[in-house]
Amino acid sequence: MRTIGHFIGGREVEGKSGRFADVFEPMTGEVQAKVALASKAEMRAAVLNAAEAQVAWGNTNPQRRARVLMKFLEIANRDYDKLADCLAREHGKTVPDAKGDIQRGLEVIEFACGIPHLMKGEYTEGAGPGIDIYSMRQALGVVAGITPFNFPAMIPMWKFGPAIACGNAFILKPSERDPGVPMMLAALMIEAGLPPGILNVVNGDKEAVDAILDDEDIKAVGFVGSSPIAQYIYERAAATGKRAQCFGGAKNHAIIMPDADMDQTVDALIGAGYGSAGERCMAISVAVPVGKTTADRLMEKLIPRVESLKIGTSVDPSADFGPLVTKEAVDRVKNYVDIGIKEGATLAVDGRGFKMQGYENGFYMGGCLFDNVTKDMRIYKEEIFGPVLSVVRAHDYEEALALPSDHDYGNGVAIFTRDGDAARDFAAKVNVGMVGINVPIPVPIAYYTFGGWKKSGFGDLNQHGPDSIRFYTKTKTVTARWPSGVKEGAEFSIPLMK
Repeated sequence: MRTIGHFIGGREVEGKSGRFADVFEPMTGEVQAKVALASKAEMRAAVLNAAEAQVAWGNTNPQRRARVLMKFLEIANRDYDKLADCLAREHGKTVPDAKGDIQRGLEVIEFACGIPHLMKGEYTEGAGPGIDIYSMRQALGVVAGITPFNFPAMIPMWKFGPAIACGNAFILKPSERDPGVPMMLAALMIEAGLPPGILNVVNGDKEAVDAILDDEDIKAVGFVGSSPIAQYIYERAAATGKRAQCFGGAKNHAIIMPDADMDQTVDALIGAGYGSAGERCMAISVAVPVGKTTADRLMEKLIPRVESLKIGTSVDPSADFGPLVTKEAVDRVKNYVDIGIKEGATLAVDGRGFKMQGYENGFYMGGCLFDNVTKDMRIYKEEIFGPVLSVVRAHDYEEALALPSDHDYGNGVAIFTRDGDAARDFAAKVNVGMVGINVPIPVPIAYYTFGGWKKSGFGDLNQHGPDSIRFYTKTKTVTARWPSGVKEGAEFSIPLMK
């Protein structure tokens, strides 16, 4: 059986802790590999290696750093199919979905290739008599990212791409459930010309996470995962003086106005609600039709579409979605469906009994659809992270607007309407970080920033876009005056730029 170690100092190394975790193939339910779980000492060794390598990398001009990323794009596209196959077999999402995961990450690498421009500071000539002021952006040093299982290519690249472009060394702690692709990406970066030690992959569990948070040489940490862990990491990082951007759970709503194109809306809900088996932080998990007529029309079209979803293996190109990541994930989602029934919601489509012929031990579950869900129910309040869509009927627009605005989570939201005035009002007023107008999954493209509000995000700066450059650099401002023509004599008051 294959054993996955760590990637430190430009090469894969064996784990030394003696602890391992199983890496499953979700479509068969079989263990396909063992991944090493790092000790605190192993994490510290990786950090020291990174700190030593970062000095020269930070002094490399931005244009040359960008060339490494450009070369990485070239060879990542060369190995696109290989990366997608590994991702699908470890995570469970279909190969086309895996390719989308990779592509979204590569788009942030493309953005980071503009680092010579993105790191430019400001300059003011003659701010005072003979005085010039300018600012510069400088790397932080060693930074870290703790990334989730559901996007094992995209989110690591969202984090290490801008960080490395800015001149930092990076410690990546990916999910131990699907570590194969992060290890492959690190090897490709070395092939692209990245100096050894600048990108390190240290696999592990909570021990590795706490080692990152406690290491005084790590200056910033980014996290994506559940909200309780996001808050824990944010608070612990802040206590040790680290910068932190931590993104948590979601309960994304789709508001369906009476004038919406119902066929397009249903298409959007099916893809956004059930794609990747619902294991997306931007999945639509709540549909909010406005008015009884709208709700009845929605359910009439939605039920047969959910019933006809095609669940298949990760490598079946015709499948709508594949298995969930682990058996525990399936059990958790089924438990939420049981809770919804007990709470009084109407289970219009029940996918709990689905079995994949020939793959009975795989981690499969069919699509579920609830109607008449109310905002006091657990299935509305909590993130299910599975192929379950809840319909919450709203009497009017104001009630529909209040649902996502008042929810504890504030990651993404969408409105479906032909009315530009309603859409504009909704976008301005809704208390959520990312808004889609007739777009079901409003993930901004790479040169805008990604981040949710409330319990979906902790920290002042978001992922990718200009915020990523601000997060991974510190600003130094220089005020300069040269001796020629300067009046002699001490000044005891605050200097004024007159």
